[in-house]
Amino acid sequence: MSSYDDSRLAAGQEPELVGSPARVGTVVWGLIVVALAALIIISQLGIVALNGTYVLIGLMIGAGAALIVGGLVSAHRRDNKSTSGKS
Repeated sequence: MSSYDDSRLAAGQEPELVGSPARVGTVVWGLIVVALAALIIISQLGIVALNGTYVLIGLMIGAGAALIVGGLVSAHRRDNKSTSGKS
């Protein structure tokens, strides 16, 4: 016997999506991949001539800054959550 209860779905309600928020590192690395793909497309179209070394340096500086800021924001948000009142 299954413990799955789909009575809410039968009533026409949307299922609730419960999960953890996206991790900062995952978002930053996803943005890096998208930025690299966009830069490759732009350079292949001949719109701009790019120096690969400068592009990588810029992406690494941006990614490092985003990871630091994201980590600080995450730590600040975690510190502000209410505690259970237990010592």
